[in-house]
Parts: sequence; structure tokens; C-alpha cells
Amino acid sequence: MRVTVGMIVESLAAGRTIGDILEDFPYVEEPDIQEALAFAAYLAQGREVLLSDS
Repeated sequence: MRVTVGMIVESLAAGRTIGDILEDFPYVEEPDIQEALAFAAYLAQGREVLLSDS
């Protein structure tokens, strides 16, 4: 089964702990959760887009 970034972030937002997630998905490791959070943070950041003057 795949565990998506959204599933991890949603679980944490709902009050589940990293330990809870590790118990629910024994094939997921703590660094995977940290990477998911880092990716979610990256997606949430505003990015500057340069527009041409024409």
C-alpha cells in the first residue's frame, strides 16, 4: 500500500503522532515522515514567477 504525503500530513493535522503513523504503517520509517513534511512545506511556499514586460 502506498502512503501519500497527504495521508501523513492529514494524520498529523488530526492529532496523530509520528509513533501512531509508524504503528499504522510498519513499512514507513521516521525519515519518510520527515521527508513528507519537508515536501509539503515546499509545496506550501509561494514561488516567485518572473513575467515579461511585453
